[in-house]
Amino acid sequence: MRRLVALGALAVAVAACGSPQQAARQSTIVVESPTSSEVPPVPPSSAPATSAGSAPASGRCTAAVLAGAVESTEAGAGNRYGKLVVTNNGPSPCTVNGYSGLQLLDAAGNPVPTDLRRTPDPAPSPVVLAPGRAAAANLHWTVVPSGDEPVDRPCQAEAPRAAAIPPDETEPMSLQWGLGPVCAGGKIEISAFYAA
Repeated sequence: MRRLVALGALAVAVAACGSPQQAARQSTIVVESPTSSEVPPVPPSSAPATSAGSAPASGRCTAAVLAGAVESTEAGAGNRYGKLVVTNNGPSPCTVNGYSGLQLLDAAGNPVPTDLRRTPDPAPSPVVLAPGRAAAANLHWTVVPSGDEPVDRPCQAEAPRAAAIPPDETEPMSLQWGLGPVCAGGKIEISAFYAA
């Protein structure tokens, strides 16, 4: 114990002799009692520190607080484009981050063939939605039959409705589709959500 105290005093004396910049660069010396066990240092965290007075981070947006709608944006040469727009109808901010699930449905609520494909542009990024604010995901599909799909009638059954599941959630939102049949086996390309 006497040796540890002497080492501590020597370290203080050495630091005091140097310049203030040298003293500031000195590493912290921890003097442990002989009975304490050795504990490895905790690495610094990359997460920002929060104080008791800081505002809590917003939680994920769920189907319970979101209202969803599909909007047609443009059409041409057999291609159709639209947006899946979700609006925060809750009392608090919430976050969407990533891709929505989407399933086309017939009038009775049964699944219509849907082959959802994620596109990388824009890439997933957290979008915090204040109450009343919206996020959108881009949609693209074709109305040109492919493979063994019929050419003398609609390639697939037309879906009047759809179910959309917010990112990282399991409960769907119900929304209107009504944008005609989706060919190529119901293939729909979808982007990650971005601020609308």
